[in-house]
Amino acid sequence: MTIKAMSSFHHSGTKGSLYLVPTPIGNLADITLRALEILKTVDLIAAEDTRNTQKLLNHFEIKTPQISFHEHNTKERIPILINKLNNGHSIAQVSDAGMPSISDPGHELVVACIAQDIAVVPLPGANAGLTALIAAGLVPQPFTFYGFLERKQSLREAELEKLKKHVETMIFYEAPHRLKKTLQAITKVFGEKRKIVLCRELTKRYEEFLRGDLAEALEWAKTEEVRGEFCLIVEGNTTLEDESKEQKSNLPLEEQVNQLLSNETMRVNDAIKLVAKENKLKKQLVYNAYHHIDSK
Repeated sequence: MTIKAMSSFHHSGTKGSLYLVPTPIGNLADITLRALEILKTVDLIAAEDTRNTQKLLNHFEIKTPQISFHEHNTKERIPILINKLNNGHSIAQVSDAGMPSISDPGHELVVACIAQDIAVVPLPGANAGLTALIAAGLVPQPFTFYGFLERKQSLREAELEKLKKHVETMIFYEAPHRLKKTLQAITKVFGEKRKIVLCRELTKRYEEFLRGDLAEALEWAKTEEVRGEFCLIVEGNTTLEDESKEQKSNLPLEEQVNQLLSNETMRVNDAIKLVAKENKLKKQLVYNAYHHIDSK
């Protein structure tokens, strides 16, 4: 079998580069020195909202011209941007806040650049999901980043049904005016006892982490005035592992040992030892059961 050669893209003397530049999610001091340097030196900035980005540029006295690039003009703008890149212009792409392409425009432009052998250069920087995750207090890894759920109720609940059995911590984004409906949907599908952390106004003056279970979070959203952009950190399904252990413990000892041996990476004695430990039994009892030895 012939393996197709992997593609590799580097800076070219004839083509420009697309720089993916994260911008602060609240506190302007969170921008990196490298991001500032790129924004100053590129030929053009492709911005989700030029008015919003202009405030950032004014704050740091950056004079680079902008062009709008958002979800409603993607098809129109990509050919223009690709043409400029092919002609040697360098472009920085930014969203209103955080990482480009993460629940924001950018992905289609990256794909188009790769197809044209144009170098795509990602910069590290601010991201709301990870910022919330590390302070939430729930298990930080593994995690699933989901972003915004569907707005239509039936589609939203269908998404959540697929996520219901996920054991990893989940990260969602939500706008304040949709928070209550989203929490109602999550509670309906996941149940009331799942832990959740409502993270709002991250890195800003009124940053807040509201910790509790889904029932408490929903009650809060019903009774309080909801303001600010939210990141929801939701506990994964913790009941599946307990159910699996319970089902396994109900099996005959010999079958429990055989299950461990089925992956062909464990020796018989090690499997017997592990089954004895999981069932809080003496190793000899499991040994006898596996080898059909009458202990009398």
